[in-house]
Amino acid sequence: MIPRSRLDSLRTIERERALAVVRLEDAAPLLPVVEALAAGGVHIVEITVTIPGALEAMAPLGAKLGPRVLIGAGSVLDAETARLAILAGARFVVGPTFRPAVVELCHRYDVLAIPGAYTPTEILSALEAGADLVKVFPAVALGPAYVRNVLGPLPHLRLLPTGGVTTENAAEFLDAGAVAVGVGGALLDGEALARGDYPRVTEAARRLTSAISAACGRSR
Repeated sequence: MIPRSRLDSLRTIERERALAVVRLEDAAPLLPVVEALAAGGVHIVEITVTIPGALEAMAPLGAKLGPRVLIGAGSVLDAETARLAILAGARFVVGPTFRPAVVELCHRYDVLAIPGAYTPTEILSALEAGADLVKVFPAVALGPAYVRNVLGPLPHLRLLPTGGVTTENAAEFLDAGAVAVGVGGALLDGEALARGDYPRVTEAARRLTSAISAACGRSR
C-alpha cells in the first residue's frame, strides 16, 4: 500500500463521513472484523490501543487490506504511543483528550491528528494547536444540538462526535454540522462477535452507510 499523506487521510474522512471505532478484548478477530466493516461500506477504522496486541496486529492488517481501508489508532494518550502506532501503519491518531505533543508528533510524520475535547474552549484550543479534526467526546452526553449550537458562533470548527453515536442518530450529528462521526458499539455487537457472526457486523455497517448517504443527500 502506498502511504497516504495527512491530506489524503483527511479527504477520505470528509468523503466517507464515518469511521468505525474498534475496541475488542483481544486482537485475534481484528482482520475478520475490519473485513466485515469494509464489506458493509465502512472503510475507515480506528483500532484502539487498549486492545492487547493492537499495535502488533496493525501492520499485517494494512498489508492484507491494502488501499481498501484507512487504518488509524485510537485511545492514544501520549506522543510515545502515537509514534509506535504510526510506525505500525496508523494513518490517523485519535485521542480521548487533547495533548499538544501528540498533535506535533503526528504532523512530524504527516499523519492526521484527531484529539478529543468536550467544551468549546477545549475544542478551539485543540484546533489552534493544529488538530486536523476534533473528536467531541463523549457525544452521548451532548447530542446533535450541542454540535449545532457550538458551530453557531464558531462555524470554522471541524468536529467528529464519538461516544454514543449510533446508526440511528449518526445522520442527526451530520445534519448538525459534524464533518464525520465515530461509531463503535453500534457496529460491534459483543454477542455476535463472540459467535463469530461477522455478517451481523456487515449488516450494521450497511445500515450506517445508508443513513449517512441519506444525510449527505439532504445536505446538498
